[in-house]
Formats: sequence, structure tokens, C-alpha cells
Amino acid sequence: MGKKRWTKLELILVVLFLLMTAIAVAMIVVFATEGPDAIEDHAFVPQCPNIPLAERVDCFPEAGASKLKCEQRGCCWSPLDERSVPWCFFPTNHGYSVESLEHPSRHVINAHLKRMVSPSLFGADIERLRFHAEMQTNNRLRFKIFDSQSQRFEVPHEHIPTVSSDPSSPITDSLEITQKNFGLRVRRRENKKVLFDTTMAPLVFADQYLQLSAKLPSHNIYGLGEHVHTRYRHDTNWRTWPIFTRDAQPNGGRHNLYGHHPFFLCLEDESGKSFGVFLLNSNAMEVTLQPAPAVTYRTVGGIFDFYIFFGDTPEQVVQEYLELIGRPVVPPYWSLGFQLSRWNYGTLSNVKNVVERNRAVGLPYDIQYTDIDYMEHMKDFTYDRNRFKELPEFAEYLHEKGQRYILILDPAIATSKREGNAPYESYDRGTEQNVWVTESDEKTPIIGRVWPGETVFPDYTSQNCINWWVDEYERFYREIKHDALWIDMNEVASFIKGSNKGCAKNNLNYPPYTPKILNELIYSMTLCMDAKQAWGNHYNVHSLYGYSMVLATEKALQSVFRSNRTLMITRSSFPGVGKYAGHWLGDNAATWNDMKWAIHGMLEFGLFGIPYVGADICGFFQNSNEELCRRWMQVGAFYPYSRNHNALGFEPQDPAAYGADSLLVKSSKHYLTIRYTLLPYLYTLFYKAHTAGETVVRPVLHEFYSDNATWDVDQQFLWGKHLLITPVLEPGVNNTRAYIPDAVWYDYETMERLSDRRVFVDMNLPGDKLGLHIRGGAILPTQRPEVTTTHSRRNPMGLLITLDDNNQAAGELFWDDGDSRDTVKNGNHIHYKFSVDNGVLNMQVTRAGYRDPNNLKFENITVLGMPHPPTSVSVTHVDAGSHSKTTTVLPNINVHHDGAKEVLFLHGLSLMLGETYLVQWDVKAEDYHRFDCHPEENADEAKCQARGCIWKPSSIDLVPWCFYPNDYGYAVTTIEETNSSITADISRNMKYRSSGRPNSPDINNLRVQILYHTSHMLQFKIWDPSPTSDRFEVPVPLSVPDAPETDEDKRLYKVLVSNKPFGIQVIRKSTGTKIWDSSVPGFTFSDLFIQVSTRLSSEFVYGFGETEHPTYKHELNYHTWGMFAKDQPPGYKMNCYGVHPFYMGLESTADAHGVLLLNSNAMDVTFQPAPSLTYRTTGGILDFYMVLGPTPELVVEEYTALIGRPVLPAYWSLGFQLCRYGYANDSEIESLYKDMKAAGIPYDVQYADIDYMERQLDFVLDSEFKGLPALVDSMRGEGMRFIFILDPAISGNETSYPAFRRGQEADVFIKWPKHLSDDIVWGKVWPDFPHVTVNESLDWDTQVELYRAYTAFPDFFRSQTAAWWHQEIEDFYLNTLKFDGLWIDMNEPASFVHGTVGGKCLGDPLLENPPYMPPLESKQLGLNHKTLCMNSEHILNNGKKVRHYDVHNLYGWSHTKPTYDALLSVTGKRGIVVTRSTYPSSGKWAGHWLGDNFSRWDQLTKSIIGMMEFSLFGFSYTGADICGFFNKAEYEMCLRWMQLGAFYPYSRNHNSKGNPRQDPVAWDDDFAAASRDVLNIRYTLLPYLYTLMFEAHTKGSTVIRPLLHEFVNDKTTWDIYKQFLWGPALLITPVLDERVREVEGYLPNARWYDYHTAKDVGLRGEKIRMPAPLNHINLHIRGGYILPWQKPENNTFYSRKNPLGLLVALSDSGTAQGSFFWDDGEGVDTVERNQYFLTSFTAESSTLRSQIVHNALDAADRLVLGVLKVWGAGSVRITEATLTDSEGKTHQLTPDHNLETQELIIDATPNSYPLHLPFTINWRTST
Repeated sequence: MGKKRWTKLELILVVLFLLMTAIAVAMIVVFATEGPDAIEDHAFVPQCPNIPLAERVDCFPEAGASKLKCEQRGCCWSPLDERSVPWCFFPTNHGYSVESLEHPSRHVINAHLKRMVSPSLFGADIERLRFHAEMQTNNRLRFKIFDSQSQRFEVPHEHIPTVSSDPSSPITDSLEITQKNFGLRVRRRENKKVLFDTTMAPLVFADQYLQLSAKLPSHNIYGLGEHVHTRYRHDTNWRTWPIFTRDAQPNGGRHNLYGHHPFFLCLEDESGKSFGVFLLNSNAMEVTLQPAPAVTYRTVGGIFDFYIFFGDTPEQVVQEYLELIGRPVVPPYWSLGFQLSRWNYGTLSNVKNVVERNRAVGLPYDIQYTDIDYMEHMKDFTYDRNRFKELPEFAEYLHEKGQRYILILDPAIATSKREGNAPYESYDRGTEQNVWVTESDEKTPIIGRVWPGETVFPDYTSQNCINWWVDEYERFYREIKHDALWIDMNEVASFIKGSNKGCAKNNLNYPPYTPKILNELIYSMTLCMDAKQAWGNHYNVHSLYGYSMVLATEKALQSVFRSNRTLMITRSSFPGVGKYAGHWLGDNAATWNDMKWAIHGMLEFGLFGIPYVGADICGFFQNSNEELCRRWMQVGAFYPYSRNHNALGFEPQDPAAYGADSLLVKSSKHYLTIRYTLLPYLYTLFYKAHTAGETVVRPVLHEFYSDNATWDVDQQFLWGKHLLITPVLEPGVNNTRAYIPDAVWYDYETMERLSDRRVFVDMNLPGDKLGLHIRGGAILPTQRPEVTTTHSRRNPMGLLITLDDNNQAAGELFWDDGDSRDTVKNGNHIHYKFSVDNGVLNMQVTRAGYRDPNNLKFENITVLGMPHPPTSVSVTHVDAGSHSKTTTVLPNINVHHDGAKEVLFLHGLSLMLGETYLVQWDVKAEDYHRFDCHPEENADEAKCQARGCIWKPSSIDLVPWCFYPNDYGYAVTTIEETNSSITADISRNMKYRSSGRPNSPDINNLRVQILYHTSHMLQFKIWDPSPTSDRFEVPVPLSVPDAPETDEDKRLYKVLVSNKPFGIQVIRKSTGTKIWDSSVPGFTFSDLFIQVSTRLSSEFVYGFGETEHPTYKHELNYHTWGMFAKDQPPGYKMNCYGVHPFYMGLESTADAHGVLLLNSNAMDVTFQPAPSLTYRTTGGILDFYMVLGPTPELVVEEYTALIGRPVLPAYWSLGFQLCRYGYANDSEIESLYKDMKAAGIPYDVQYADIDYMERQLDFVLDSEFKGLPALVDSMRGEGMRFIFILDPAISGNETSYPAFRRGQEADVFIKWPKHLSDDIVWGKVWPDFPHVTVNESLDWDTQVELYRAYTAFPDFFRSQTAAWWHQEIEDFYLNTLKFDGLWIDMNEPASFVHGTVGGKCLGDPLLENPPYMPPLESKQLGLNHKTLCMNSEHILNNGKKVRHYDVHNLYGWSHTKPTYDALLSVTGKRGIVVTRSTYPSSGKWAGHWLGDNFSRWDQLTKSIIGMMEFSLFGFSYTGADICGFFNKAEYEMCLRWMQLGAFYPYSRNHNSKGNPRQDPVAWDDDFAAASRDVLNIRYTLLPYLYTLMFEAHTKGSTVIRPLLHEFVNDKTTWDIYKQFLWGPALLITPVLDERVREVEGYLPNARWYDYHTAKDVGLRGEKIRMPAPLNHINLHIRGGYILPWQKPENNTFYSRKNPLGLLVALSDSGTAQGSFFWDDGEGVDTVERNQYFLTSFTAESSTLRSQIVHNALDAADRLVLGVLKVWGAGSVRITEATLTDSEGKTHQLTPDHNLETQELIIDATPNSYPLHLPFTINWRTST
């Protein structure tokens, strides 16, 4: 064939065809590669929906949107006047449609998706996608959208693939698919509520841009991170949050931070139903929240892999999420302790200085860190051998004190050499093994720059790298021991952009869209995105860098620590990191906002499954001022990860840096101590997180979701369910707005129940306080805290129970060794479930796979919310094997109920950890809160109702059947408050016509005044203000300051006045304890009967007297104690000689307070178990004084500052004394004196009782004692002293008796009121008629009638009486008998007839038998029984006439000062006055003996109780009649009493007429020897006793001291009354029972030395059995004290001349301190006239120093230094000792060191060194 020839037309057509084809191809290419800009407008028409603005989804998320650009994307343009709302938004015809839908099973949906024709946003859209959804469990839905044709990057998660699926419900119940446009709706199965609806906007899925939006049901969105969210609940007003790991400061901006957490939780509504959404994608992304409410995800790679979690509560959602990603690790127990760190300590020496100063202040503190400055030029796996030379030993240095060491490693490895050009082997080995992240060529390590300079970066996704990292770490650990690892800079961070070469311009380093990350440059401060790692491009795995480093580090830690759990802290995190590591919130700053925002961060990381989290306490950057750091330390004490850390160049901020005495240190110690107490609870919370996925730090809304007020609460947080923490987060405030959720809440510190719930309150939190509240229904395990967990884990445990509205509670305890791995998995732990219901605590062990080596026991159980005390408490042990039960009833000593706070304390328990127990308490009924309306006998319903009271029988013994209605009393009518007082008028509730005592009319209107005298003392006074009222007020002068305390901040107390019924509440501000609360029914104020009741702060009450009490602590079971001065030998419920309406109360917080009722009428007090106290008095007014301590010793000091400090007795009066009623003549006394001298028994004072008198007449010497004056002169010449007795009653039947005659002339005797008679009120006492012979065989009353003379009683209130008394004493001293002291007796006043001779009392009989008679001895015989008529008249110094009815109890008080004044004036010496009848302030002038006791064993114990009570009352010079006054003494009893009495301050053996002698030489040689031995100990220690007397006189401290005064925090001591202390240092444990040769005693928590052996007994905090042979009393010296002593002699005249020795009892720390007071021993007012010597001693570091405090002694009274005894001197022989004198000269001394006893004796006597000059003594070993 020939060639075809083309026609012209054909050629034209071919050309046109080719041209059209070219254009078409070009168009296709443009469409495919250029995007919408190349598409003509008519190619795509957007279908723009008419939707609310809040539902618009942004189609132009980057900057630069315009109408043209928007429309080129095929989107809708609609500009607004609001820039936050998108102007460019998606139409409805973008996105994908479903091509096919499959249901391969009822739990799975698959779909194929095809992109709808539409313009592209950023190009490279993927046309076909796969959708896969599966219902993995009933509460977890997964859906995944991915490229159907090519594999894209997916996160290679370590844990998620291991999670199994277990669905039961069909997926269609929860997921609905829309096919065109493709979208999905996730519904809640049970109510079909839509939770996650993506149909609101199209799916975008391009190669480097994926977008998905979903509408949400609620604005309650929480989570997404890591950022700083300034509120915990998200703001949905168009907020965009980038997520991409980045080294950046958390400063409040919206930028991305260290971690990558695309998870949020949404609370749907008040039902609590919630769901969570997790996107498993590690690429750079952002999440936008908008008001629809809706969420939009934009990510630049990977796939969409979503998990939806359904929960009935927010907490359940978290649990579901953590089941997927991996539940948190249980951190080692020690890691829950407080931690200190800083960047750039500079040197290891500086680190140790920080450690030491924080140890020194006693800060609870477990862990010390070093930051990168420990390294050599900041190179990993090195240390600076110059500045940190001793780092290899540092861990051991910390371990010695129970602390731990953590150091830091960064990922970046330097490429440079080490110092001296040495190879950096870690780098070299890594290079050899190809472990570095490479450039895009997959060969060249990418180079960045971090702290050490130029660096490479380990690729932890490579197995080679993991192996290298493990090996390097093992090598490093062998060199530097440490306990855990802190990894940082692992975002990964670099200080240059990308690399030292920059980054290539490609779509990985410059993707089409960059999320709104910091700097909006994707490789800013990190590596190039095209860098290569084993898991893929850095673009995809950047946010996994920290995660991969954590996985590699976990392998390294396992390799090094093996079975030990250890700890890892990481900065960068990803979902699942919490399975292995904790996290801190990064490099914050010292700002109040950063402290506030840290709470949100912790709450979010709780959602993210990293509960071991906290912020740098006090801030990393910037200087932290004291207030900020103090407040931060308070809240930081409750961070799970509690670490104080700061940065290079800023001031130190460890607590001790602010000063040991700073408020910051005190506050930090306080709250860290609480933290350590609660660590078992916190540890259990971590166990719950590990096993169930529960949060540890918990948002309030998780527990109270039904209360929408909690949805925004984010400045408070919970520990678990039960502990609410409310910090102060603003500067300069003491109040913070806090929410009290709807539950029962208890203040942790005061233990009191809050009245508020479901309300915001203005919580008062002064500078040292943080709000801490426990939710009702909790059982929190506790442990006695120490300064480290190493030591606290050895301590006893406890339970803190808070009852809810149903009186129920529950809790758990997890316990293991605290350090081993996998103890949960392998069962090596103890697990308890606790519950309380119906008064039964079930301590059920559910796992007993571990036995603690410390044999831990539950020691204390505290139950809050118990208004009534239990009638009994029992403990049942349930044997795990046999299931047999053993029940024990707890003794009362182990049970304490605080009625004011409604708290039950069970202490002294011994419940073995790991055993099951039932603890049951039978709760007391409401009946115990009745206040008795008919305290008189024979109450019945009619009498009760006549008083307006309620009659209701009770089945409980002693509960009153007649009690006051709740509104009985007075109400406030007016009230005026000033800054120093409250004044109120109150009126009686006239609804009740009468208080029921017709002869005592009610006073309807009263005045109340409350005065704030000092910071620690207040007064409240209630009286009749009417002009006609002249009610008696006690004329005893008290020392109150001239000016009140007007500064409320300084006052320890707060006072509230209740309106109806009127009452006063006094609250201790530091604890919130109500120490007085009289707002109870029953307040009565009538003419002759006043009653007021108060709730008590606890059942621990001491004092009230003078009455014999069987125990020191009062028993509160309806005991009533009468108080009315009476000549009554001590006996149970017998009112005795003195009246002391004062008590000390101990609060459950171990604070103490004291209360005085200044009222001198006959009265009683009733205790009831509530606990509460009722006062009833028969006249006067109510005048209360309260002192607030807060320690028991301070209570006494403050009380004696008010009433007067105790008298300083003469030195000789501290010697042993002998007396007897019944000496026949002076020869008997002389014989006794000779026998005592011959026996060598120390003895200073001899007495004569009334038998020295002629016919018992004061000031008249009996003829049988005519030789007494000469004998006394002779004895005094040998250093002895003499005291004689004087009674007040003066015989009126004498013809020539100057004492009576002069008294009549001076008108000193008590008479009747003139309108009744002008006669003396005659009584009868000891004086006999003249010229009678007494027949003692007759009965007593007959003897009184026949033989006793009429006696008159001096009225000592009058000044002329004092002058008369002085004259009589002076005449006797000058003309008859010399004496050194006076003993005044029978001054209650006592009479042997009732009222007056003949028994006819003139005047108003009501005064003799008032309408209310307290329960006094022989009360049926009236108040005048054995005393004067109550109508007798006294005349006060101011001329006011008063009734004996009102001043009877003051008679002995009025007698004492004139006697004291006369003694000092007549003798010119101090001497001593001993009085029988006393009243508050009598101790200023006199000592007191405990009266006419009996020779019975029980009296030994009761004498200790009496002395301790008189210590409270302000008497330091006290004692009982040794061996008893009445009855025949028995040998063993008297010997034991001599041993005890040798430690009475007033040590006198005294007995009564008609009984055999009982003095030490009246028995046998063994008795005399034992007496001599124990009295020699007394005399040895008299310088110490005298110094204690000086301190009592000047400071008001106690001499005889209950153990609780020194060890008040040890509640065992609160019940101890069979042991006592001399001051703080000498513990006396006497034998108090017959035939006992071993005595039980308690040794409180201190070092104790046996006085007899000088050995450290090595026991503390426990009861021990001590040998007690008949000749032995157990004495112990407390370590830490120095006691002055002298060699004993036969009396103090000689012993005072001996050199002064020092007994130095060293404490655990090798220190001791003491003081020594000295004067002439008998001068008048030597202290007040500054004529004394006072020095202090300190011992430390084998050195004793004296420091002269005051030096004004006459030369004749100066002492020289004697023998120094150092106890606890150690077991390395001391070979040298020197004395350095005041001029610096050194004198050699010879040490004698007993290595067995560790007693060192250094005798300085040969040096005759004057004590009034300072000196130093050193001792040392030969080494």
C-alpha cells in the first residue's frame, strides 16, 4: 500500500486533538499537585450549612485566611466581628463516604471509605481509607482510620498490644456509622446519649495532615497535655492546645511542654457518667476545644487510632484508660519521703552542708539529689573528681542516717574528650555499636548541642542502643552507688535548631501544616524531623523519645537493682510511662501562679496514669521568698512526689536555709510529719493505682460529681477518697475560699467535725496552716513518724477512723517490704480490708504473704465522730488457721474519750500486723449528756418537774434521771466586744419559774465580762450588776497585768459567746480544740446556789483539792468532790484541809490548760463521762481564770504567775526531819537526837508538837519540857534546826494568859455581828481548862465537854491581828525558846464543837444549812460541823464586814502570811512555815504537809498523788507524814515509806500519840542502815533539789513533777502516778506495795541511767520490771542533764561546806545541760535582793563548760569544784582530762574511766577551783 496522505482538515483535527489532550493532562497534573488554587471556581461548589457559630469547624487553621484562600479550599467564608470563631469553615460536602460496611462479628465493624470529590487543604489526600471499630470490652471502644493501601506509622506501644478484649455487648449498641458523609456517633449503651459525634465536620486524611472533629455532650472536659492549664476544667471558648514534646518552661502560656498526652475525660452531667477519649498518635498535633462543645484533632502524621472509655464515674474512666496503657508502678516506700535537690550545689561539701542543716532542724527528709553539676563537664557516666571527689562514698553517707541518693542522667552524649584529653569511653563505645540517632542518610550521627557542648543522641528505639545504655549504666553504678535515677532533657532537647548542619528543606522538616507548637518550627530546640531511628523517622517518633528512653532505662535499672524496685523520674512522658516512672512538672518558677497551676498539673497526670507526680517545691527559677516557700512547702508536703528543687544562680530554698527557728521550718516539719504519719495510706493509694487504676491525687469532682460546684474546684485536691487538702495559694492572706463538699468532714489537726457541707467557706489558715480535712467514712492506716521512712517503717502503726452519717467507715492497707519488685504479683505483701459498722471495726486480712521484720503492731486506733464514750471496748483476735477467736476487754487505761471533740482514742494496743482482729466498742447513750437538775438526794418526778426539769429514768448506773431541758439557763440580751474584752448582759429564761430552791431566789439579770489579760491568760466573770447587790468576791490579790492583750494574733485563744442558752466557748487557736464550752443547759445563779457546767476537752483532768484521790487523773464516771476546809484526815471523798478550785486539763493534742474558779464558798465539782464538769457553789460570784500553757509545765508557771510563785525554803529545811505528837518530855527528844547521830543518819530538823505546851496553850512551855530551850540551843550549835507548832485557837479561860489578854485588848478575835451580839464566837480546840486532870479513857465528846477550854479564834484578815500575832511569836522567841521555822495547824479553822460552845449559832440558820449542801463529810450536821458558825463576822483590811460563810475557806490563807512575816522578822532568817489549811496563793509563804494520814500501804501511793496535785496548786515544798500519823506503823511499810519519803521535798517522819515510835532508830540496825543509805542519796542531791526550788520560786516550775509534764507527747505518761520526777532529770520508782521485791516502772522515751550503777539501762518507751530488794529504791537519771551534788554529812550545815560535784548524764547525742543555784541558804529575800550565785553548765563533744549567770555571793558562801561524774562516756578509754580556768590556763586532771559502766570520774577537788569563776573541762582518748 502506498502512504496515506493527510488532508488539511485531518491535520487540523489531529493538531486540535493533541492540544486538547495536553491541556487535559496539564489540568489533571495541576489538580493533583497544585491543590485548590489551580481549580477554577466552578469546579467545586461548597454546600455551606446554616449552623450555630459554636459548631463551625475551622477549615483554615493556619494564619492568613482570606475569602479567596478559603474558597479555593472549597470551604465556606463568613466573616464576623469575633476573631476566635472561624471565618472559614467546612461545608457539608467535604470528607469521605462509606463504600462498604461489614460486620464480621457482633463486636466489630469494618468499612471502606472513599474520599469525596473536593479541594484539598494541604495536598496529598489519601483517597481510600479503612475504618475498623471493635468493642474491646463493655466499657472500651476502639476505632481506627488508616490508609487501606499503604502502611503508615503506628505507635509501637509496649503495653497496649498485650491487653486482651472481653466484649459482651454488641458494638451497634455503642457505635453508629453515617455513610455519606462518613461520620460516627458513639453512644452510651444504657441511655443512647450521644457522646462523641464526628458528623459535625468532615474527616480530613492526607499524608501529613489528619483532622477529625467531634461534638461532645458537655463542657466538663479535663486532660490533654502536657501544658499549663490555668484552670483544671478546660475553657471551651476556642482554645487550641498543641501536643508535641518540648523542652520549655511551664509559665502559663498555651504552648506544648514535655509530655505528649492526647487523652481527655468528659463528665457528662450530675449523674457522674463520664467518658474518656484517647488518640494513640505520636505525631505533632493540636487539639481545639470550641463552645459547641466540640473537639477537633489535627495531627501531621500517623493514623487515627481512637479509644473511647465509658464509665459510670470519672474515676472509672481513668481505671479503664489505665487498663489499656498500663497501670502505674508502686514506687518504693522511701520514695514517698520528702526530697531535696538543686542544680549547681557546686561541690559535694555544699551538698553535705545542706543535708546536715536540714537534719539538724529535724526535718523529715529521705532523699538527696545531685543535678548535672556532679558530672565532669556535664558528661553522662562521669563525676567531677575535684568538686565531687568523695561522690563514690556519698550514698553510704546518706544510708547511715536512713536516707537515699538519686542522681541525674541526660540522653545527650558529648562528642568531646574528657579532661586531660582522655577518651570519653561511653561515647566511644556507643559509636562502635552504632547507637546514635542518625541523619537522613541512616549513617551519620546527627549532632546537636546540649549541656556538655556538642552531642549525639542515643536511639533508644534500637536494641543496640538499649544494650549499650544498660552496659554504661552498670559500669557507672559500680563506680557511683546510688538508689534511683532521674532522667531529663528527653523530649529530646537540643540547644540548636535541628543539628549543627541545620535541617534539609523537605516536607518532614517543613510539613505542609505545623501545629501551633512553640516557635511554630517543628525542629525548634530538638532534632531534624528527617533524622532516622529504628522506629522510623524522627518526625513520627519525636514524642516517643522520652518513652523509649524510659523503656531502656527500666531495663538498665532492672539489671543493676535486680529484685529491688528502685525509682525512675522522667521529664518527657507518653501514655504508658507511668507503668515504670514518675514525673515532675518541669522547670517552673517561684511564683504564686506556678504553685497554683501545679495542682492542675498533678490532677491531669493522675488522669494520664502517672500518679507519682509533683512540682518543684518553692519553684525552680527565681528566688523564693519565705512566705511563698512556706506556703509551697505546706502544699508540697502533699504532692505524691514531694521534692524541693531550684536552679543555678538562685538563693538556696531548702527549708533550713530560711533559719532553724523560722516559721517556714516549723510549718514544714509539721506538715511533713503529718505526711509521714499518713504514708501507709498514701502507699496504699499507690497500690490501688497499680492494681485498679485509681487516682492518687484526686480532683474533688471525682468523688462529688453530682454537685456541680465541684466541677470547677481546682485549688483543692484529695488524697484518694478521703483526705482533702486546701492550701493557701495567694500572698499576704490568712483566709482562703474553700469548698466543703457534701459529706461529713473532720479537721485533721483538731479532730473536730465541721458543721459546714456543700458550701464555700472562708477558711482561716494563718501563715503556718494549711487546710486538711478527713472525709467521714474513712479508715486511714497511719504510722508513728520519724525523720526518714527507714526509721518510721520500724514504728507502730495505727488507724484513723472517721465515721460518716451512718456511723460507718472503710479503708484498706497494703504493706510489703517497701523495696522489692513485683510484691503484688508474687503475693509477698499484706493486705487488709477495714470496715466499721455498728460499733465494730473489722480488720480483715485478705493477704498475709509478708511478715515485717520489725514485728509491727497496730498501737493506736482513733475514732472521730463519736459523741459519746464507750461503756466498754473489746478486741477479738481471729486465728487465721483455726478461725478460733480470743477476746480481751481493754482496760480503761487504754481507752480515752474526748467528749468535746467527740473522739475515741484507743492506745497501748498490741495488734500484730498481718493478723485479723475485731475491735468492738459499746457506745454510750445520749443519757451521758444529761446535766443533773437534782443533785441532792431523794429526787423524784414531782421534785424534778417543780424545777422545770425533765424526768426520765435511765438504765445506766449513775446517770441522772432528773435533768435540765436544752434551753434552761440564760440568754444574751446585749453584748459589746472590744479588742481586749467582751461584756454581755444576760437574762434568765423565765419560761422556768424557779431553780427550785425557794430560800435561794434566782437572780434574773447578770453581767458577764471576759478579759483578755495576756496572750495565754483570760478571765471570765459573772456577777449580779444591780446597785443593791453586794455579793462576796474573794479578796485574794492576784497578779494580772495592768494592760490587756489587745492583739488578737498574739492570743492563743479565741472566745465565742453562745446566745441561747448563754455559754462561753474558749478555743485554742492552734488546734481548734474547745477547752471550755459552757453553752450547755443548767446554768443557775441564785442567792445561795450557783451552778455552771462545761464540756471538757478530754477526759484527762488533774487537780481540785484538797481531797484524797485514788488516782492522779480524775475518773469521770459521775464522781462529785466536795471542797470545804475541814479538820478531816485524808479519806476517799472526804473534804480535807485546803480548798483549791483549780484543775489542769490535757487536750487530745497534748496541749494543756488550767482553770481556776476564784470562789471561796463551800462548793463541789461533778465529773461526768461526756466528758463534762459541773461546778456548784453556795455563794459569791463566778470568777474564772484560764491559762493556756500549752505545756503542762507552762500551765503551772502561768498559774503561779497569777497566784504567786512558791516560797523559796531555807536550805536546811530540805534536810530530813523528825516529829512526834506524844513526846513525853525533852529528854525523849534529846535521846532521839543522840541515837540519830550515833546511827549516822542525816537529819536536820527536830520538831515539838503540842505536847511541848502547857495544857496545849500557844506560847506557854510545859514544865516537862523546861530543858527544851537549852537542848534546842545545843542542837542548833551543832547545825540542827528546830520548828515548833502553833494553833490559831487561843484559850479564853486563863486568869493570866498574855496572848489572850493582849488579843482582847487589840480586838483580834472573831465575834458575832453586832446586831446579834458583841461576844466572841467561842469554840473548843486543844487547850484544856486550868487545874484539870484529863481522863483520856473517856469518849472524845465527853473529854471535850469536861476538859477543853473555851477558845477564841484570831481574825487574821485584820491588820491588828497580824501585829498581835507577831508580838506573841517574838516574845516567845526572845523570852522562851529559839526556833527556825513555824508549823501552823488546825487553821481550817478547826473546832471540837460544832459552830460554837453550846451549838447555838446566832443569825440566819440558812447559812449553817444552805438550800444546797455539797457532799461534804458529815454534811447532815451542817457547814459548821467541827468549825465556827457561818454567821461569825470577819472584818477585812478595808473595813468591810464579811460572813464566815464566805471566807471560811480563806482562814488558813489569812493565817499564813502573818505567820511568815513574823518568822522572818523575828528570826531575821528565811526559815520555813508549814501550814495545814491552804488556798490558792498560800504557797507564796508556806509549804504544806498532806495532813493526818494513816499508817497504811495505800497512803504511799496517795502521797505521790497529793504532792503532784500540790505541784499544780503552786506548792513546791510538800510531803506526807512518813510512815503515817495515825495507827501503828509496820516494819516493811515504814521502811518503804522512808525510801519514798527521802524524795519528798518536805521529808518528815511524824506520828501520833499512843502509837509506838517509828523514827529510823526505833527499829533495828538494818532499818537504820537502809534509812541512812537513802537519806545519803537525798543529801547528795540537795544542791539539785535546791536549784529546783529556786526555779519554782522564780519561774513557777514544778519540783515534784508528774512524768506527763516532761513527756506529754507520750500518752502512756498521762496515767502514771506511781512514779514521779524531781524536776526534769531524776525519776523515782518506789515500792508501794507489801512484800514486793520487783517493781514495774515506765521509762519514757529518753536515755536513762541507773543511779546506783551509773549504767545506761538501754530501754526506753516501755514498762520494765526492776529489782527492788528491801534496802533499795529504783532511781534513774535522764540523759541530757547535769545535776549538781555534794558529799552528804549528818546535816546540811556541814554538807553545804563540801565541794560541789557534777553528775553529767550524757544524752544520745553526747550532750547535757544543767544549772546550779546557791545562796547563804537562809537569808531573807536573797533572790529579790540579788544576793545569790547562779551558773549554767553544758556538756558537748567531750567538753564541759560553765557559764556564770549571776555572781553575788559573799566569800564565806562560795564553793569549790569537786568531782565530775560523766555517765555514758563511751567504751573507748579516756586517758586525758584538763581544766581550763577563767584566765585560759590549763590544769591537768586525772580521769578514771570505767569501761564496763562507761562512767568517767574526774576529781577536780585538789585544784580547789572556785566555782564562781568560769571553767572548761575537756576529756579525750589517747587516739
